[in-house]
Amino acid sequence: MADKNYINPTKEQFKELMDQGYKGPIMMINLLKFKKEGGREAYARYHEGLQESFDRIGGKITKMGNLLMTVIGFEEWDQFFVAEYPSIDAFIEMQRDKGYQAAVPHRDEALEDSRLIAVKAEM
Repeated sequence: MADKNYINPTKEQFKELMDQGYKGPIMMINLLKFKKEGGREAYARYHEGLQESFDRIGGKITKMGNLLMTVIGFEEWDQFFVAEYPSIDAFIEMQRDKGYQAAVPHRDEALEDSRLIAVKAEM
């Protein structure tokens, strides 16, 4: 594992994302490492809590799976998924939504570590 664990984006990372100037659809690659005790259950509560906000902005999960192994590198993850959003603005709108914000404590409770990678959706 990395020397530092990451659960949520920083304000600086959100600002950098918004400053990209890219207006097309984006994919967010999510890598998740759950806490041993109750992590998956807490993440399910997070997912349930954000669903209305996610649907309203036009988000969709296109791929999801439990990881088999890391072939290159040494980090270990439990689950990955790809979430697609119409735009960076839609992603930020969801983050600001009160329903989404109410679900965030479940994410914090669930995760030992995570990565969130923004990708231009070109295909």
